[in-house]
Amino acid sequence: MTSPDAQIRGPVRFLLWLAIRQKRRILTGSLLSSAWMVAMALPPYLLSRAVDDGLAAHDSGALTGWTAAMLAAGVGSALLGMAQHRTTTKVRMDAMFRTVRAIMDQALRLGGTLPRRVATGEVVAIGLSDARTISQAMSFAGPGIGAVVGYVVVAFVLADISLTLALVVLAGAPLLAVVIGPLLSRVLSAGDDYRERQGALTARLVDVVAGLRVLNGLGGKEMHADRYRRRSRELCQEGYRVGAATSWVGALSGGLPLLFLALVTWLGARMAAEGSLTIGDLVAAYGYVAMLAIPMTVLIMGGSDLARGVVAARRVTGFLALAPGRTGPATTADAPAGPAVLHDPASGVEVPPGLFIVLTGARPADAAAVVERLGRFEDSDVLWGGVRLDAVPLAQVRERILVADNDADLFAGTVREVVSGRGHPEDSAVRAAIHAAAAADIVDALPDGLDSVVAARGLSLSGGQRQRLRLARALCAGPEVLLAVEPTSAVDAHTEAVMAARLRTARAGLTTVVTSTSPFVLEQADVVVHLVDGRVAATGTHRELLENAPGYRALVSRDTDAAEEAHR
Repeated sequence: MTSPDAQIRGPVRFLLWLAIRQKRRILTGSLLSSAWMVAMALPPYLLSRAVDDGLAAHDSGALTGWTAAMLAAGVGSALLGMAQHRTTTKVRMDAMFRTVRAIMDQALRLGGTLPRRVATGEVVAIGLSDARTISQAMSFAGPGIGAVVGYVVVAFVLADISLTLALVVLAGAPLLAVVIGPLLSRVLSAGDDYRERQGALTARLVDVVAGLRVLNGLGGKEMHADRYRRRSRELCQEGYRVGAATSWVGALSGGLPLLFLALVTWLGARMAAEGSLTIGDLVAAYGYVAMLAIPMTVLIMGGSDLARGVVAARRVTGFLALAPGRTGPATTADAPAGPAVLHDPASGVEVPPGLFIVLTGARPADAAAVVERLGRFEDSDVLWGGVRLDAVPLAQVRERILVADNDADLFAGTVREVVSGRGHPEDSAVRAAIHAAAAADIVDALPDGLDSVVAARGLSLSGGQRQRLRLARALCAGPEVLLAVEPTSAVDAHTEAVMAARLRTARAGLTTVVTSTSPFVLEQADVVVHLVDGRVAATGTHRELLENAPGYRALVSRDTDAAEEAHR
């Protein structure tokens, strides 16, 4: 299952791409739908023959024969209907899966930049609501062609009975366009506004649910709930606008065929009374026009689905058009063959291989920004062994450099699956990583140990427990370069001291960069880098900087007092 070309930007081109991906299935669906529509036009003709040749002529043999033919036509029509419905369902499901796959591939391509570019709720809305709407629009492909074929066939058959009746039927197509066209335009415009507000509201809901525990603690739950209710009422009003246009489309899909039926019945009855039509032809004409209710409904409702599909496809292609950031140099280069120096010109930070380095500063965001550049989550001129980091294929960077931050999700699964990540290490390696992260007590407290299930996003755990499992997962991966953002910020002082010591031991000989202002972590560092306003102000060991860097000493003194207070 392939993803759409990067050049597919427009919604119509995206829908065409989905159609081309399964052109054989759509062709099969079109043939089946056409055959089904034509087969439904057969019973009126057979009924007319049964009336004229059987009933009117008092020929029981002819009546029996034409009745048997009607039964066979009905069975054949039912079989064709089942086959075309199955094919259409496959088209719809395939389109949905391809759309979801394209969205997932794009989310993976954006990687760490995704939360900065699109709200989580918007991604959820695109992956669920828009994908479903697009799939419904794609199911119109086969039945739509079949409806046109059936409409034309009935018109030609009616021409053999009465040219006047055939012209009335043919006039229905332009009448449909005149009546339905403005309504579909309204569905498009109103749908765009509604979809925009729906995405924003879904994003707000996801944010509120994710932070519900914090909101409860701060007492802000009711305020956010009131704001959500207000926005929800506004969205409801916008939904009424979309619903009004859509309801007119639905009403016309049932009303217009009845108008045609009434008109043709009136004309046919007059012709039969005048003797220009036989009773059998009148019955056939009535049956043909009654059968037209199906293709007309398919065309009207299909047009409405297609209009909504264009709105949804516009949201999807807008998401697919997002770029992860600067693409870097036109040329590419392989990563260094072995451990190499990482250098960030923007801050002046230099990371020699094999050392335990701590970045610290009065503004934690400055240190986190350095980590994001070193981990290639932000555009930068970072060098890796003299090679521009953004010139190295991203797969090579991710294979050797790992960024562990406190926003990383914990996916639902057992503790073993959460810690092992994408790898398949032995239980001994998993337990070693858990021990290094001082998280053994978490596993011991759970009923099934490593087989205990952790809820999505770790919501069944406390903040400190989630943080330690995140660190255990990073250590279990065993990257050549580990960049960890505040890995001990949510635990008590005693646990923090244990985590810092074990982290250094577990990463001996490997490159580790940690952002922290904790004295327990700083004491373990081979090199401490003090940042001021995002630039390197001083480097050295923890004790050297305490002696020679007043700004660093003041920073650490505040954290030392806080740590001693926590101990008491």
